[in-house]
Amino acid sequence: MSIANRAAEYMLSDALLPEVPPNKKGLRLELPLDRILKMVSVGLPLLLVSMTFARELSAGSQILCFPPSNYTEKQVQYVDKHCWQSLTHHDFTADGKLSATSLWIHKVFPFMLMVIAVVMYIPVALWKYISKSALYPDLLFIIDELDKSYNRSIKLVQHLLKTHRTCPDPQLFWEELKSARHVRYFEFPLLEKYLTCKQRSHYIALTYILRNLLLVLLIVLTCFYLGFFHLNVFTREEFTCHVTPGHLVSEPSVSEFVKCKLVSVTVFQVISVVTAVVYLLLLPVILFNVSKLFRWDKQFLNVYEMLPAFDLLTNKMLGCPVNDLNVIIMFLRANISELKSFGRLSVLCTLKKTARNQEKIDTVVDFMTLLVGMDEDYAAPDFASGEENLAGSKTQPAAKPNSFEMVKNEGKK
Repeated sequence: MSIANRAAEYMLSDALLPEVPPNKKGLRLELPLDRILKMVSVGLPLLLVSMTFARELSAGSQILCFPPSNYTEKQVQYVDKHCWQSLTHHDFTADGKLSATSLWIHKVFPFMLMVIAVVMYIPVALWKYISKSALYPDLLFIIDELDKSYNRSIKLVQHLLKTHRTCPDPQLFWEELKSARHVRYFEFPLLEKYLTCKQRSHYIALTYILRNLLLVLLIVLTCFYLGFFHLNVFTREEFTCHVTPGHLVSEPSVSEFVKCKLVSVTVFQVISVVTAVVYLLLLPVILFNVSKLFRWDKQFLNVYEMLPAFDLLTNKMLGCPVNDLNVIIMFLRANISELKSFGRLSVLCTLKKTARNQEKIDTVVDFMTLLVGMDEDYAAPDFASGEENLAGSKTQPAAKPNSFEMVKNEGKK
C-alpha cells in the first residue's frame, strides 16, 4: 500500500506546474490575423515606394520631351526640367480656347504611397496604446490565476489523498467530501468574480471593433483615391507642355508647345491596381477577424471547464459575446504558449473521455482523485445511495469536524 501511495504522491507532484510568473515581454497584444493585416496594409505601400524610388534612380529622368530639332542641348535640358516642374497638359477646346490639366499626381505619387502607409498604421498605433493600458494587465492577471488555479487543484488533491489515508472512517470521508463540494470549498472566487466582471465591461471590445472599422474606412478611402484620381490621370501617357517664349525659341515659326511623354505611367498604373486589389482582398479578412468577436471560443472554455472556478459553460453564464471577456479569451488563445496549464488540462480532457467513471468527473480535482486510486470507496453501493439522498436534498448539513476543516482552508488559499 505504501508503494501505491508513494506512486500517487509522485504523480501529483509531477502534475504541478513550476511557479514561474508569466513572461511580461512575451505576451502578444495582436492576434495572428491582426499581424498579417498590419504587415500587408502598412508594408505593401512601403515596398512599392522602395521599388518606385529604385526605378527612378536606375532609369533617370521620369519625362521624355521632343523639342524642335533646332534646339541646343542646353535648351533641350531646360525643356525637360521645365515640363517636369510644371507637369501641365495644354490643349485647345472646341471653341479654340486654351485649357490646362494638371498632372501633378505623377510627381507626388511615390510620396502619397508613404502617406498611405503612415495612415494605415494609425489603427495599429491606437490599438497598441489602448491594449498596453487595458488588455495587458488583464492578460497578466488571468494567465497567472489560471495557472495558479490549476496548481491549487493539484495541491488540493494532494491534501485529499493525505486526509483519505488518515481518516479512520472512509464513509465519513466521502460524506464530508460531498459536503465540501456543496458549499464550494474547492472553487476560487477571485478568478470567477473577475471573469464575471469582465463580461459586463465593453471598453476593450469596442476599441477592438473601432480599430477594425477604422482600418476598413481607410482602405475604402485609399481605393477610392486610387480609382477615381490616379487611374483617370494615369491613362494619359503623353501631354503637351507649354514652353516659355522668348530667347528659348530661336525661330518665330517654332511652336511654343512641346510634346512630352511620361516614362513611369505604366509602372504607376500597375502599382495603383495592385494596391487597390490587395486592399480590397483585405476587407473580407477584416470582417472574418471581427466576426470572431461575435462567438465564444467554446473549445478553449471546455478545456478550462476542468478548473473548479471556470464554470462559464456549465452554469450558462455566457451571454452576448461582444464584451471584454471574449476579447481576453481571444488573446489568451493567441498567448497559449504562456498558459502552462492549458497543455496539462487538454491532456486531462482527452483522458476524461476514455475514463471508466466519466460521468463522475467534473473538474481536475475529480479526475485526479480517481487517477490516484481514490475511486473504490466512491463507487461503493452504500455511498452511492447516500450520494443520491444528498443530491436530492436542497439543504446540506455542515461538514463534520475536523477532517474537512483542513480542506476548507486549503480551498480558500
